[in-house]
Amino acid sequence: MTFTLAICSEMVFLDEAHLDRVERIHDAGFAVEIWDWTEKDAAALKATGATFTSMTGYVSGDLITPEGADDLLRTAEQSIPFAQAIACPSLNIHGTGLGEGGIPVLPVEQVTGDMWLAALRTLERVAGLAEAHGVTYVIENLNTAVDHPGTPFAKAADTLALVRAVGSPHLKMNLDLYHAQIGEGNLVELIQESAPYLGEVQVADVPGRCEPGTGEVNWPFVARALAEAGYDGVVAMEAWASGDSDLALDRFREAFTV
Repeated sequence: MTFTLAICSEMVFLDEAHLDRVERIHDAGFAVEIWDWTEKDAAALKATGATFTSMTGYVSGDLITPEGADDLLRTAEQSIPFAQAIACPSLNIHGTGLGEGGIPVLPVEQVTGDMWLAALRTLERVAGLAEAHGVTYVIENLNTAVDHPGTPFAKAADTLALVRAVGSPHLKMNLDLYHAQIGEGNLVELIQESAPYLGEVQVADVPGRCEPGTGEVNWPFVARALAEAGYDGVVAMEAWASGDSDLALDRFREAFTV
């Protein structure tokens, strides 16, 4: 089984300009992921020759309030032309927009039944938008204990339930195993249950959010579980380099060469 291995360009080679990071990642044989597109140049990114697998697919909004849902759909539609310009097939969203330091713009203490229904309706609209433009949206699980307190629908179990309920090939899961390890654990069982709905998998070790091999997770075992579940899509390192970025990329490649 061969995965498409990608690197988040926002988290490695931090002493270099962003375009230089993209070129370094591409030259090392990886695909590239980006976050906020609004201050980036699509033509310059395309000119690097890199393959882009994922980007943030909205600018603001949330899944649960009428105004937030409209804002999310509006900024999602604005994001799609940029994705198409760099040939990026997958656009990422969360339960709510994230502000400075990853803090949710609309924190929620408890997700209610009405919020679940509102999120379902919003994601159905997102899936329809994605289908109309020939792209795929993925919804990412986050952790609330360390990085994103108050994020609604943060657990992978939540995103899986929503993706199942929408039932569209244009809405899938971005299973972030770093966040899942903190919030849920049981990664192999989670992979097995989620496999039919996966559009992407992201990884970083715990604790510290650095490259595989720096923390508690047995990543080669996880990689085999993904392969055995039939997943052959993108696995992206969304992690800080613990030291040298080239070494971090090598460790990631070694862990996910199955």
